Amino acid sequence: MHRLKGKVALVLGAGSIGPGWGNGKATAVTFAREGAHVFCVDRNGTAAQETVDIIISEGGIASAFTADVSRGDEVDAVVATCLRSYGRIDVLDNNVGIAETGSVVEVSEADWDRVFAVNLKSAFLAMKHVVPVMQRQGGGSIINISSVAAIRHLGISYVTYAASKAAMNAMTLTSAVEFASQHIRVNCILPGLMKTPMVAHSAGLVASYARGDVEAMWRARDAQVPMGHMGEAWDVANAALFLASDESKYITGIELVVDGGLTLKVS
Repeated sequence: MHRLKGKVALVLGAGSIGPGWGNGKATAVTFAREGAHVFCVDRNGTAAQETVDIIISEGGIASAFTADVSRGDEVDAVVATCLRSYGRIDVLDNNVGIAETGSVVEVSEADWDRVFAVNLKSAFLAMKHVVPVMQRQGGGSIINISSVAAIRHLGISYVTYAASKAAMNAMTLTSAVEFASQHIRVNCILPGLMKTPMVAHSAGLVASYARGDVEAMWRARDAQVPMGHMGEAWDVANAALFLASDESKYITGIELVVDGGLTLKVS
């Protein structure tokens, strides 16, 4: 316990799109349980506040902020408000993302731009504004939530998701090298098939897997994983906790796969 005592964590995408535990929500709560002060940001202010309410009910410290983090002016406001509230930012967790299905032939230009704005530009903007803060402080940990879709085809056609997450991996590795001497660690987590509200609410994924039947989709995704079941948000949260803590102080530029063995399979 208290692996993040005295640290301030900024979590983007800290709310869940529906009932249950999304990766960002579970991560924010996990960080708070380990002693961090957590600044919870989400486009849905009600969802962000729900996460904060859970943290406060457990005796933690957190506050909510509503923002579209694909917009530079709003990210600037996020960082400024976090600094006014807590004075520093030790951990940045970029957990914003959407999954839209379709191949390069099927995806519209507008959808391509939208997915890249949400999945990649948001992380770029957050890092752009937070890295200078960490430079002044003398260090910090940045955690980008990518996907195994960045390194494997998973049987679902969603080129925008895969391409945006692959670009996130490259941005992570480049930044890890560029800022390592300033004690800023930059890592990414590659979740596999997770059972989260975002997946349940993705009409394209449900249609691709099971023609609109969510329960059938869960069974199909379980069957894909060598361990026999999907992961849950807490698996991503625990990986993020390790990368946020001083236990990983000599680790930067890694792609931490959290997938139950999925990417070890040939097919």
